[in-house]
Amino acid sequence: MSSIENNETLRVINERHAVKKYESGFVMPEADLNAILTAASEAPSSWNLQHWKFLVIESEADKAKLLPIAYGQSQITDSSVTIAVLGDLEANRNAVIYDQAVEAGAIPAEVRDALVGQINGAYQNPQIARDEAIRNASFASQNIMLAARSLGYDTCPMGGYNPQQLIETFNIPARYLPTLLITVGKAAVPARPSGRFPLSEVVVKGSF
Repeated sequence: MSSIENNETLRVINERHAVKKYESGFVMPEADLNAILTAASEAPSSWNLQHWKFLVIESEADKAKLLPIAYGQSQITDSSVTIAVLGDLEANRNAVIYDQAVEAGAIPAEVRDALVGQINGAYQNPQIARDEAIRNASFASQNIMLAARSLGYDTCPMGGYNPQQLIETFNIPARYLPTLLITVGKAAVPARPSGRFPLSEVVVKGSF
């Protein structure tokens, strides 16, 4: 068997599919949830600003509040947990991470100052702030789904919800932009098979 055929990472990616039906009542161990969230927090991010916040919705009361926001989709109540991935519109405030790097001797203070100036300059543009929030939260979202699959769970990324109602119901600060809901749990029904275009249709080498 080749190294590609035996590659665990590629297997997990291949096995990840959007699951709509979950084993209702299955309680995910806290250690597993924390492992998934840790994997999310280890995603790459522009300037290492870590443009994300994870709103974990797992109690029956919170699921009941979320259900109408997600237009009554049963996976909200049947899955073990729903993670609302929020993008940070003010991620430039996270540049304090560079203070730690200076203290650890990883970078000199003048490099930190140059980077912080560059970041704050970019964040004068609201469109850049929004684009970066969505882009980097998306990296974390993929990590959630792959980490969950590697631990034997299934997921479904959901764009079908009312973001303004989510903000109001769960008191989300204006700093954070809802980007995605991800349900996580044990599949009761396997995911519906979905096709993929061949590489010949999605890859362009060199130039169009």
